[in-house]
Amino acid sequence: PAMFRVGRRGGRRIGPSPFSQEWLASPPLPETPRRVAPRPGWLPPVLPSWFPSERIQSAVLVLLLVLSTVMMAGGRSATAPELEKDGAQLLAAPTLEATLAVSPTEALPVVTVTRTPEPTEVVEVASVGAAAPADMPNPGAAPAEDVAAAETQAPGEEGGLLPQYRILSYYGHPMSDQMGILGEYEPDELLARLREQAAAYEQADPTRPVLLAFEVIATVAQPEPQYDGTYLLDTTPAVIEEYIEFAEANGLQIILDVQIGKRGVAGEVERLIELGFLDKPFVHVALDPEFAIAEGETPGIHYGSIDGSEVTAAQERLAAFTAERGLPPKILIVHQFVHQMITNKDVIQPIPGVQLVFVADGHGPPELKEEVYRLLIHNEEIQYNGIKLFYKDPNEVPLMTPEQILALTPVPDVVIYQ
Repeated sequence: PAMFRVGRRGGRRIGPSPFSQEWLASPPLPETPRRVAPRPGWLPPVLPSWFPSERIQSAVLVLLLVLSTVMMAGGRSATAPELEKDGAQLLAAPTLEATLAVSPTEALPVVTVTRTPEPTEVVEVASVGAAAPADMPNPGAAPAEDVAAAETQAPGEEGGLLPQYRILSYYGHPMSDQMGILGEYEPDELLARLREQAAAYEQADPTRPVLLAFEVIATVAQPEPQYDGTYLLDTTPAVIEEYIEFAEANGLQIILDVQIGKRGVAGEVERLIELGFLDKPFVHVALDPEFAIAEGETPGIHYGSIDGSEVTAAQERLAAFTAERGLPPKILIVHQFVHQMITNKDVIQPIPGVQLVFVADGHGPPELKEEVYRLLIHNEEIQYNGIKLFYKDPNEVPLMTPEQILALTPVPDVVIYQ
């Protein structure tokens, strides 16, 4: 329908294609200044004959290093995860500007790394949600293997779906076949296809049952302010309710994806509560920080982000809501494909009553998706984890198999297909 406006994309950026081998092979960035010059500047141009040879200098240096290592053996050394995290921070250094480009076949933006930001015109992006049955059993959190894992997974939470189940979701907007598979088929056919996909995961890992979900885009970012200045177009409540009813009748979970705009994370969550969508125990929330904009910015032209404190506030609000209503824990999904989408991420911690899932988003072949997952999930794991895949994106060839997905570390708790 005409209500879901799609803006035309601006000219393609100069530079390598996002999440492609071309990106890997692109010319390197200018070399950063060295902390130590290749040749000490304090040496004279011609060394006197009595100066030790390079061989002797090297031997002395090695000896000093060995002695210092022995003396400091009892001290603290950086662990492998810490070193990997440092490497991830370097990749997100401010010398690189992450900007958006729009795939010709998808409405979801992807990442292009360029030297200077060049604005692109917005294309409407949507998220899909799936519903869960009211009579769904209340699985608790699985026993942790050690104390640290036990603290992270909040064992003993009544009704938590994770980690006992793996959630498999189809994503999109019901009114658009350009925003993901959810808009390409009627609910009945969509469910049949989702069950077929779930069978492949259950075959790859028979130990963990799969729960099916629809992730429905509840608010869509727009290139104009709209009547309320939020730069958001709200999906009609009747459409969302139709999918909630279908989910309840078929034992699905519903995830309502919000694109934030200028409404803010708190405003988006509060709106879903006021509309009564979250009263159902099988309806959950997903945040799309890419389109959360500040004053003077436009979704899709300016790169959106949210602060870690906003995620914490959303967790606290959902936890209070479920406690008031006597509901099982809600799942809160946060999509991310570059570090800059979430500032101060280190302040985010698990909160009882909410199951927090970070999903590694973005397009690309298996080797690049694995690298993004390593940087954003493995190196920055908080509670539960997920990954998103794209059936029709030309960059996503070959599509990762369930076996490859389940070989990731940590193993994804949520898998989403657009």
